[in-house]
Amino acid sequence: MMGMKKARMIWLPLAMVLFLSFTSVHKFYVSVTNMVYSEKDKAFQITSRIFIDDLDDLMEERYGIRSQLATPNESKLADEYLEKYFRAKFVVEVNGKPMHYSFLGKRYDKDVAICYLEIPNLNLNDVKSISVQNEILTDLFDEQQNVVHVKWAGHKKSFVLIKGNNKGMLNL
Repeated sequence: MMGMKKARMIWLPLAMVLFLSFTSVHKFYVSVTNMVYSEKDKAFQITSRIFIDDLDDLMEERYGIRSQLATPNESKLADEYLEKYFRAKFVVEVNGKPMHYSFLGKRYDKDVAICYLEIPNLNLNDVKSISVQNEILTDLFDEQQNVVHVKWAGHKKSFVLIKGNNKGMLNL
């Protein structure tokens, strides 16, 4: 009888630890960026989907502001700092030259911020190579993965960029 009680005292906590380790929420760090060439507009239209809570953490850690994104109390500086961060951490080069892009704004979809960018006045016939460097949130989260999909003229290429490998390149 005493052995059974001792076994329960050992196995019950062990079983609880195992059960909780499989049922607890695991936080993952990922962004998804789509770059689609519009023949009609002669531009790369870019959307980047990033978790709102990660951007809030970033704004506080890097710029010292409580952005409170997607709330009625959202900081009036949020767009300015978000654009500043993108310019520092997201670079597109065409034929080896950094491209200027317009930061068009953002909107929210549940727990994700969708940021809109555009590289205007780009003739695809003149493009020989494109490289994308995406370091979004890699300075804050070592586990951050940035998935980039590039679509042009019926083709698609995807990259998974991480802290130590943050640049993808394709030749057209």
